Amino acid sequence: MILYPFLLLVFFGVMLLYFKIADHYNIIDKPNERSSHTEVTIRGGGVIFTFAIVCAVVLHPQYWLPGLGLLAISVISFIDDRITLSSKIRVVVHIAAVTLMFAYLNIFETPFYVCIALYIISIGIINMYNFMDGINGITGAYTLVVLAGLQYVNLKGEAFIEADLIWLPMLASVAFLFFNFRKRAKCFAGDVGSVAIAFWIVFLLFRLIQVSGHWAYILFLSVYGVDAVLTIVHRLILKQNIFKAHRLHFYQILANERKLLHVIVAACYAFVQFIIIAFIVLYINASEWIIFITITTSLAIIYIVFKPKLMKGKSSF
Repeated sequence: MILYPFLLLVFFGVMLLYFKIADHYNIIDKPNERSSHTEVTIRGGGVIFTFAIVCAVVLHPQYWLPGLGLLAISVISFIDDRITLSSKIRVVVHIAAVTLMFAYLNIFETPFYVCIALYIISIGIINMYNFMDGINGITGAYTLVVLAGLQYVNLKGEAFIEADLIWLPMLASVAFLFFNFRKRAKCFAGDVGSVAIAFWIVFLLFRLIQVSGHWAYILFLSVYGVDAVLTIVHRLILKQNIFKAHRLHFYQILANERKLLHVIVAACYAFVQFIIIAFIVLYINASEWIIFITITTSLAIIYIVFKPKLMKGKSSF
C-alpha cells in the first residue's frame, strides 16, 4: 500500500514540474467573452491524468491497446491546447483512439450497427466531458466521484479490471484538485485533461458493462449527460449554432449569471452524481429501464424547471 502515497507525491511533483514548463513556454488560458474565468491561468494541468494512466498501464501492460489510444488522444488534445487544430484532424484521432479501445474490448465482434452506435456514444461522451470542463473544480471533482463509484463496484461487486487502473487516475484527480479546486485556480485541465480522462472513463464503463451485463452503469455520467443533451436542445430552440462556444450549460448559468462560487457549483455536481451512483449500485439488479427513466426524468425536471428562473434577462425556453 505504500506505493499509492508515493505515487501521489510523484503526481504532485509532476504537476509542479509542468507548471514550470508551462510558464516557460507560455502555455496559458486567456479569458474571453465565453469564459467563466477572468484571469490568465496555466493551461493543460490535466496532463497529470495521462501521466497517471500511463503509469497504470506500465504496471499492467496487457492494457497497452487502450493505453495507446489514450496517448494518441492526449497528444492531439495537448497540441490543440497550444494551436487550434482542424476539427477533422481531432475527429480522425478520436476515432483511431476509440478503435484501439474497441479492439481490446472485442467490440468488433458485435453487429456493425452496434459498433456504429458505440462509436457515436464514445465520441459523444468524450466531447461532452470536454464541454463540461468550464469552471474551477468541476472536472476533477466529478471525475473523482465517478472513479470512486467504479472502484467500489470493482472491489465490492463486479471485479472488472485491475484496481490500479482506477486508483492511479483517482490519485491524479486529488493532485489536480489541489491546484484547481480553488476560487483562483492555479491551473486548468485543458483539452488534454478533460478529453484524456473522459476516454479512460469510457473504457472503464464499457469494460464494466461488458463484464456485468448491466448497461445502466452508463448513468454514472448522467448529471453531465442530461446537462449536455438538454443544453443542445435549448440552443436548437434558440436557433444557435451548437458547434460554437457558449455559456448556456446549467452549471454556467449558476456560476456566471447567479455568481455562485465555482467550487460550490462543482461540488454540487459531484455530490448529485454521487447520490445517483449510490442509487444505481443499490438497485442495479432491478429493472434497468426504471432506473434509467427515474434518474434522467428527475434530472431533466430540475433542468427545465430551474434553468429559466436562473437566467436573468436571457432568452429562455
